[in-house]
Amino acid sequence: MKVWNLVEREVEPRKPQVIGASEEGRAILINLPAGDSLSEHQVRERATVVVLDGAVEITARDGQTASGGAGTMVVFEPAERHSLLAREDARFLLLLAPWASEDHSSMMPWHREGEAAS
Repeated sequence: MKVWNLVEREVEPRKPQVIGASEEGRAILINLPAGDSLSEHQVRERATVVVLDGAVEITARDGQTASGGAGTMVVFEPAERHSLLAREDARFLLLLAPWASEDHSSMMPWHREGEAAS
């Protein structure tokens, strides 16, 4: 078992810190000052952003926007383009993981709040 305190861990602003990496995925801790942004981009993997402190606004290419503070989680499909703006000094965890095979018995599809999982 490995344990990290993501709130107390020192991370320089604008210098993402990989805190875990394997073939199964990566965990990256990011500290972004208020007003700074990650311009529109995409990654190959499924991307999950979990806000630990501060507030962010995330915009998908289709214009859909999600804003939130600590506790907000946003998930992007592989190759889904998006941008992120720090509304306040923000610390967030970025999890990148390939999608497991569709026939794996533990797989449950992601769904939007209020939608039934299929």
